[in-house]
Formats: sequence, C-alpha cells, structure tokens
Amino acid sequence: MNIIETSNVGKFYFDTIPPTVAIEKVNLSIKQGEFVSIMGPSGSGKSTLLHILGLLDRPTEGDYKFFSKQVAGQSSNELANLRNEKIGFVFQSFNLLPRTNVLDNVLLPLTYSKVPEGDWLPRARAVIEAVGLSHRLLHETSELSGGEKQRTAIARALVTEPQIIFADEPTGNLDSKSGATVLRLFTRFYAEGKTVILITHDEKIARFAKRIIRVHDGRVVNDEELS
Repeated sequence: MNIIETSNVGKFYFDTIPPTVAIEKVNLSIKQGEFVSIMGPSGSGKSTLLHILGLLDRPTEGDYKFFSKQVAGQSSNELANLRNEKIGFVFQSFNLLPRTNVLDNVLLPLTYSKVPEGDWLPRARAVIEAVGLSHRLLHETSELSGGEKQRTAIARALVTEPQIIFADEPTGNLDSKSGATVLRLFTRFYAEGKTVILITHDEKIARFAKRIIRVHDGRVVNDEELS
C-alpha cells in the first residue's frame, strides 16, 4: 500500500522576483514498511520535501496523498492530528526541552495524543529502554552527550508508535560511533515493519536505507532500489 503519493508537487516562495523554486515536479510514491533515503547536497530541496511529506508545510502546486487522504482537502487541525497519529520526527538539532529530564521529554508527545493517560509512563519507559537510556531516565538533557540527546529524540519520536519516522540529517551533529548507534535504531524500527524516511547529504549514511531518492536543484533526478 502506498502511504505517500505525490504528483507534480512544487513549492515556491514569493518573497523574491522571480519566485524562489524550492522543489518542482516531484513525483514519487512510498509504500508502508520501506526504508528510504532522500539524498542531495545543501540547498537541493530535500528538507523542503521532508516538510511537505511530513505535513509541516503545504505544496504550492501538485497533489499529495498521505495514507490515501488528499492533503489539500485537510484543515490545519486535521493535518496536525494526522502528524500526531502517524508521524515521528527526528531532527539534527535534537529539539529537546532544556532544563527537563529525559523522561519528561519523551512523555511530551503523549500529552497531544489519544493514548490513555494510564499508558503514558509504561510507554515512555519502554522506548527509553529500547534506545538504551534507562540509566539516564531522570537526567536533564544538559547532562547528556550528543548521542544520548539524539537517542532521547528518537525515543520521543517512537513513543506514540507512529507508522513513519522522518529523520532530517539525524547524525549531522554526532561522532561516527554515536551516528552508527542512531542508524541501527532506525534499522530496528524498519525491521518492525514501519516506514523510515531519512534525509541526508552523505552517500554512506544514505546506503543504510533500501532505496535512495536523489534530489538536485529541487527535482528528483534518480530513484534507486538497493539490494
């Protein structure tokens, strides 16, 4: 089943003359359970594409269906509900709450979810254990290493049991050892039948996926299945 389908999707910014083209004529489909890298150099449009696919932004033109729903027909509240129910995000900059411990950071998305409150703590503890941070449960984020911060961000993304993880340059601020640990976590999530969409400029990182979609100057220029 295709959970992501785009047809001639484009995103333009009209604060310049002529308008800035971020992406254009993007046609792609992604099935449930795929591990996909979207790869391109800085400024290629890959992060803009992630924002559109992840329902953080709307395309200027074209059609986008997310889990068979036409995105153009959804209100902002409906898109927010879809994000909360279906998607987990992991970003290069971690985006953790400062002066707050690991457990409270991971609990945060559950407060916006439909998960019964009685299940919040067991779920949070389970995903923190899964990323190997049980010993850091009550430590503030300022006390964590870069790799531990990113694993906290991954636990937070997983706690709502999303169908898709979008990860934007998730190893960009990490050393090679911590980066490898993070990529193994995404591989485990994929092995459980979930979808992983990884944004990267690094060929070596991209090849952790099973498919690489290459973006250049706002267009998809290659779509490669890996053996």
